[in-house]
Amino acid sequence: MAVRQLTPETINRIAAGEVVERPASVVKELVENAIDAGAREIEIVTAGSGLSLIRITDDGSGMDERDLTLAVERHATSKLRDEDLFNITTLGFRGEALPSIGSIAHLEIRTRQSAAAHGMAITVDRGRKGQVRPAALNPGTIVEVRDLFSATPARLKFMKSERAENLAISEMVKRLAMAHPEIGFSLTTGERISLRLPACAPGPDGLLNRLGRIMGREFMADALPLDGSREGVRLHGFVGLPTLNRPDAGLQFLFVNGRPVRDRLLLGALRGAYGDMVPKGRHPLVALFVELDARNVDVNVHPAKSEVRFRDAGAVRSLLVGGIREVLERAGHRASAEGGARMLDVLARRNETSATPPSWVPPPRPSYSAGFGEAMQAPLADFVVAPGAPVPPHDFDAPPVSEAETADHPLGAARAQLHGTYIVTETSDGIVIVDQHAAHERLVLERMKAMLANGGVKRQGLLIPEIVDLDADEAAALGEAADQLAELGLVLEQFGASAILVRETPALLGQCDVATLVKDLAREVLTEGTTGLLEARLEAILGTISCHGSVRAGRRLTGPEMNALLREMEATPRAGQCNHGRPTYVSLSRADIERLFGRR
Repeated sequence: MAVRQLTPETINRIAAGEVVERPASVVKELVENAIDAGAREIEIVTAGSGLSLIRITDDGSGMDERDLTLAVERHATSKLRDEDLFNITTLGFRGEALPSIGSIAHLEIRTRQSAAAHGMAITVDRGRKGQVRPAALNPGTIVEVRDLFSATPARLKFMKSERAENLAISEMVKRLAMAHPEIGFSLTTGERISLRLPACAPGPDGLLNRLGRIMGREFMADALPLDGSREGVRLHGFVGLPTLNRPDAGLQFLFVNGRPVRDRLLLGALRGAYGDMVPKGRHPLVALFVELDARNVDVNVHPAKSEVRFRDAGAVRSLLVGGIREVLERAGHRASAEGGARMLDVLARRNETSATPPSWVPPPRPSYSAGFGEAMQAPLADFVVAPGAPVPPHDFDAPPVSEAETADHPLGAARAQLHGTYIVTETSDGIVIVDQHAAHERLVLERMKAMLANGGVKRQGLLIPEIVDLDADEAAALGEAADQLAELGLVLEQFGASAILVRETPALLGQCDVATLVKDLAREVLTEGTTGLLEARLEAILGTISCHGSVRAGRRLTGPEMNALLREMEATPRAGQCNHGRPTYVSLSRADIERLFGRR
């Protein structure tokens, strides 16, 4: 077959296939042009999922007649200085978007510079370019795209439902709006205004306000500010507490030099930074912005410019992981406010659906010789009501609780233990409910991490080594990992083809169920593999070990034991979530409680 030159129309349609994947791609290109033009207000209007109409109106710098004529030509752009592809400081730069869109749709551009007496307009109808003509409009630019893909109708068969295409457009606008909070955005879908974001004040507070409008109020309540730099790279934005997470990564937003990206390096670093603080299959909420010299990042990797390549990827990853971990550590024992909100919702629904409460006559109340302080020395489970059990008496004449006793501590003072599992505390402005097992396993894990960093986990020898039967694959996997597990305080060796001999265990665990611990570890190691166990799987393995050494649900605790647990939680980083990423406590303010009882 002979080689021949393609026609300009065919070339443009091929380029359109690279740039214009769906209506959201058109919105992205046109909004980026408006941002690069210095717009402070951008209005997006769509109809028919963007296939019938896309109209972008901005108040940017506009174009003169010469610029307007060149704008619809291929490879014509105002965004490259000296044609340096390694110093790109704008969002768009290829010079293909407008001619590509015009080759497959009806494109009209109207524009006016602020000093011009009137505006100019040009039309490109499926590749046929018209003449520039006068037009009446305010300073700025209006780009209107109608009948998208009418020149390539086969592409229409690949479009999704109208709702899906509208959602893709909305998500694209939200990402661009997050990257540029100083610009006001509005999106009208059909006859309905689906998104209105006023311009925000510069600075972290303005950025958080814009993020909250898009990511929700719960993110604003649980967002931790991050701002750091290293070796010419700045990382700033907000990260959510680990206990605020979702089953998908839809609320993870990453930006590089103001450009929304879905970069595998950054997403991998994000997962590594949160580590064991988020449950498997769950994703934290973050909005992070990376800023660096344009010469140190290649944005020309993908036609849609959604991927980037860093000159020093290791430095960027190190900054992201270290920055997030430092912020989470500074948050200390703080847990998500979402837990208390969920508790309020549950209690409110219970109150709405509950039947008339049965009549209740309190039993005779005997006198007590011991004061409240002495009673706290005994297991507080004696004061807890089990479901269906008769209500025990309470010493209402006990001395009042000291305000200083609760106000001095963020997690308050222990007041009761429920069902041998939950500790109820009183704070200066409400109550806290702590899951004792979840809290203690995080404390044990952090202690073991500290020991490992200071030379190794202390071990205790078993008086009689314990033999644990496993299947052959599990025994072999643990045998291969024996040297690494020894650094974690667990000394074992393979004992035949299908058994493990345990000689020493971590001292922190005390008297633990060795057989169950080894079986759980065997599954962990066999599932995840032994390659790089200590480095890559350290926290998961430590988490499994520490879980077996923590206070179990159902264990009765004395008042001093409960308060000691609370004080250690307050002093331990990441104590707001257990090793599996679940919250260790929920809190209710006094105002929340008063709302439950209709006092507010």
